[in-house]
Amino acid sequence: MPDETTVNPVAWPPAPIKTGRLVLREAEARDRAALIELAASPEVGTYVGGARPRDELERAMPEVPGQRFGFFVAELDATAIGMITLDRRDPERKGHIRSEGGEPELGYLFLPQAWGRGYATEACAAALDWFADAHPGEPVVLSTQTANAASMRVAAKLGFTEVERFEDYGAEQWLGVWSRGTTSD
Repeated sequence: MPDETTVNPVAWPPAPIKTGRLVLREAEARDRAALIELAASPEVGTYVGGARPRDELERAMPEVPGQRFGFFVAELDATAIGMITLDRRDPERKGHIRSEGGEPELGYLFLPQAWGRGYATEACAAALDWFADAHPGEPVVLSTQTANAASMRVAAKLGFTEVERFEDYGAEQWLGVWSRGTTSD
């Protein structure tokens, strides 16, 4: 499948996106430690396949991680607290809104100390708005475990509507779809 920039050319990276409290921007070398912490955190890994070994991450993660289309670092007071991704959903995975798959999919991870403050909703809403401007009319999907109550609340606040539920990775998964104009307050 062609990459995003060949499907619908969009300037990447975009200018930093500022919200009320956060900045979404391209990853930089200074973000490496926070991104390693995200991937190594047992709390963060609870619903995404588990934590990865820190020593493995230290060896494998590039000096400047996340240098690709659709990867944003979420920054609070000049410090990385999370990441947002907009990637094409693998056609081989379960859960799609079109038969050929490849839908844009929103993903996000935040450090535990940033949980419960609305940062994920704020950052994801800004990323979705950017995406909708760059790709008018294209819906975005989000998949999460139904057991992940916090992620289910974020999906609802963002205006994702349920498409289906299915079993994957040994747990019930929820797939929702979003289009501009569906964000809840």
